[in-house]
Amino acid sequence: MNRGIAPEATWHIAMRPGKRRLLEAGSAVALAERVKAQVRTRVEHPFRVVKRQFGYVKVRYRGLAKNTVQLVTLFALSNLWMVRHTVRVG
Repeated sequence: MNRGIAPEATWHIAMRPGKRRLLEAGSAVALAERVKAQVRTRVEHPFRVVKRQFGYVKVRYRGLAKNTVQLVTLFALSNLWMVRHTVRVG
């Protein structure tokens, strides 16, 4: 049963913490896990800012256009929030 997933798709799922600790420090698998963690951090941090700092945890059904505009605005604000210490206004 394929469930609509392409057969050539590759999944980059993070290793469980217990197995990751057992890896040798400089091995190729350990480096791959480190790269996956770095990508995940860059992708998930803006979502944390939008949810925690701006309180956007539930979507109100107001129409696709209004929800899209609100999310785009919140992510633009999250970019400003994340660089607030490096860029000083005034």
